[in-house]
Amino acid sequence: QPTGFPDLGPARFDTANGAFLVVESHQSMANRMETVCWDEAKQDVVDALTGLPYVRVEADGTYLTSSFTEAHRLNSPYILEGKDKTFFNTLRDEFGAMESGPIDRKRFAAVLCKYDPNTLLHGVFLAKKELAGGRLRMERAMSSFIEASGVRTALSGGVKNDHVDPSGPAKQGFGNVPFHREEFTADRIVAFFNVDLSQLRAYGLGDEVTKMLTLLALFKIRAVLEGGLRLRTACDLELVDTPRVTRPKGFELPALDALATDLRAAIAACGDALGPIQTVKYEK
Repeated sequence: QPTGFPDLGPARFDTANGAFLVVESHQSMANRMETVCWDEAKQDVVDALTGLPYVRVEADGTYLTSSFTEAHRLNSPYILEGKDKTFFNTLRDEFGAMESGPIDRKRFAAVLCKYDPNTLLHGVFLAKKELAGGRLRMERAMSSFIEASGVRTALSGGVKNDHVDPSGPAKQGFGNVPFHREEFTADRIVAFFNVDLSQLRAYGLGDEVTKMLTLLALFKIRAVLEGGLRLRTACDLELVDTPRVTRPKGFELPALDALATDLRAAIAACGDALGPIQTVKYEK
């Protein structure tokens, strides 16, 4: 059961090596790499990320959403468009020197690191004109997708049964309603991950922050592989091989527990480069 797209359906494509299928897109995998960092029960980051700043949104004193769970991260309307302008004004002050002229990427990266370093991995576009003229864009430094090869169609179907009135009007939800389902089998399903280490170093935030961001990226990858591959009801995947690292040569992806331990220490070592969690009170 692959991901689907409006007006397209399943994304199938042919190569010299046969038929392929997009199982999960770049955008969906970015969401999954953030989901494994969030504890829904606590409505906070998982323990390994304790101390990592983000923006928390509350309404009537209870948790509503956060920059970790919003599709556009810091550019969420719940963060920037509510009546509480405290954090918005903070960002405007931080970026005030960039109202004209070229964007100072090192300064931009430092501000993102201070308030939400997760955006330095997955990217952000602050489009509001009040923030440096709407020109603040940071591309993603890590990406992922899942694709299947040797793909074949598996057609099936069923019927929604109405045991009370089988002949009732279907438009109102009555009656027996047959349906069809298109699913797929594959010879092989592979998850691909990429971390741009050059981009992380190019932020110019120092060795400690670069190490923390690298560990955070590796933690996300390992967490997805070990527990975040139930993509849909009919697409529940498990890792069957040891992850293969193509670059750097000889590197092996550490275990999740080891990454969690190292990540906690790396977050603590970042010191003042990381700010506190910011809370925005949302009112329309």
